[in-house]
Amino acid sequence: MSVSRQVSLRVGILVLFVFLCLVESEVQAQRQPLNFRKLSNVTIPMSDGVNLSTDIYLPKEAGQYPVLLSRTPYGKGGDYNDGHANYFVNHGYAVVIQDCRGKGRSQGDWEPFVNEAKDGFETQQWLLKQPWCNGKLGTFGGSYVGFTQWASAPKAGDYLKCLVPVVPLIEPYYDGGFYDGALRLALGFGWGAEVSYRPGEKRAMDGWNYSDWNKAYGTLPLKEWDKGIGKEVPYLREWIRHYRYDDYWKQRGVLPQISQIKSPVLLMGGWYDIFAETALRHIDTLRQSTQSPPAIHTIMGPWVHNMNQNGRVGEIEFGRASATDLLKFHLQWYDHWLKDQKNVVEDWPAYRLFVMGRNRWREEQQWPPAGVSYTNYYLHSNGSANTLSGDGALSTQMPENEPVDRYVYDPENPVITLGGSNLVGCPDGPRNQISAEQREDVLVYSSEPLETELEAIGPIKVILYAASDALDTDWTAKLVDVYPDGRAFNLCDGIIRARFRDLSEQELLLTPGQVEKYTIDLGVTSNAFLKGHRIRLEISSSNFPRFDRNPNTGHPFGQDTQLKKAKQQVYHGRVYASHIILPVIAN
Repeated sequence: MSVSRQVSLRVGILVLFVFLCLVESEVQAQRQPLNFRKLSNVTIPMSDGVNLSTDIYLPKEAGQYPVLLSRTPYGKGGDYNDGHANYFVNHGYAVVIQDCRGKGRSQGDWEPFVNEAKDGFETQQWLLKQPWCNGKLGTFGGSYVGFTQWASAPKAGDYLKCLVPVVPLIEPYYDGGFYDGALRLALGFGWGAEVSYRPGEKRAMDGWNYSDWNKAYGTLPLKEWDKGIGKEVPYLREWIRHYRYDDYWKQRGVLPQISQIKSPVLLMGGWYDIFAETALRHIDTLRQSTQSPPAIHTIMGPWVHNMNQNGRVGEIEFGRASATDLLKFHLQWYDHWLKDQKNVVEDWPAYRLFVMGRNRWREEQQWPPAGVSYTNYYLHSNGSANTLSGDGALSTQMPENEPVDRYVYDPENPVITLGGSNLVGCPDGPRNQISAEQREDVLVYSSEPLETELEAIGPIKVILYAASDALDTDWTAKLVDVYPDGRAFNLCDGIIRARFRDLSEQELLLTPGQVEKYTIDLGVTSNAFLKGHRIRLEISSSNFPRFDRNPNTGHPFGQDTQLKKAKQQVYHGRVYASHIILPVIAN
């Protein structure tokens, strides 16, 4: 299958992928004999007069049942949704799937994140009044459908017995909008463009390949980015105007109300998912938000956003151990909290984590795991760390007086995204990074081959000392596992925009040539670097289109139509000891 056809297919069935994110379990669901009464396109009225279209699946035998609710912008109905609804109906549940406001057959205007708390709460109140509802509700769904669960949970009463958000976002600004000052371009704008269409509306992106997406992502100025898809999308333009975490975003997110959530949560995510780091961070926030937090269980596998369950992710085979019956986990969770069954849920650990490299699961009671030792690996070179053929090195030894590494960042020719936590228009998962490491504007620092296995589980950060001749620029970092045969697979990556280097609301332009300290958050990982492997760190100034390009001008965000080159310097001497911090597990 051609790359063009792969991307077109992938984008075209995005509405299916992110509904439940249970691809492998779908087979099991479809094999269940059809055993439901379906009420199609039932209208549920909202308090403002808007009617939301809803499909209701009931067991054939009349009675009262616990209800599972999913609210989606991706379209209810179809064999996929019927199959999953049927699975739960066969196990004694009523299932309700609703088109979000302004999507599918529902009335109203669609704008992401705006109406989900209110609409979700009012839908729950309607369900509680139905004769087939026994007064107990649970929720399910993935990605944005995970957000619709989170959004309505703070105001819900004791009737909301549990949530199962899969690869979810909870805070639109941090999770889908911006990353330490840089725009999550391919995620926010790619997804935002896709969901701007109504059913049957012709999409400009149909049939696009990666090159087509990259061309669109390169549209300037960013404030008019939607010209690249030939359609004005007002909320995308608003996201550019509100590039800081202001009231616009606070009104759309869940964090300000997270302490009000009392329902047990089963969260499922993946190390290469677009929301891996933020999902774990928000779960920790929920745990710490009250003295009596709800029961929480988290499963993190080696998966991308579609929760692939065939053992292969990206270019790596993780084996059958990585395949998990996600529907079974759902059902056990629901049976425990909605039917009061005493089952295996009572013995579940707080975290079930897949360790890549070793390709095994481990159980933990906290995140990061107990026993983590944060270990500094320092950058070294003789001033020529450029490319894989350079002299960059990585070790636990403190550097002495070493010359700086230099490169030129040209936003007209950015480093192209090769895998990672992506969704629309660029590859995801682990991919061989060799082509990126052959570029002069990528600094490559590698350890010696490991004599013993090193297991790193937790958040990854880089402390970078660097200077630029620009008023504003970006710094990127990527952690890589290098195999003995030379293949180099990405684990996690991050970026920081120089003007937001103090990680506050204040913007501070650079003094050209002045050395500054940057903390680059690379997200999270769980990986065993096996004996004979190398630990590698890449440093550059672009990762496009995962993140937007910094024009290097210092102009207000989203306004530039011209791009400027920047001369970059990376320091790693005793005074400016740049390093990566690895959360090492003692074996």
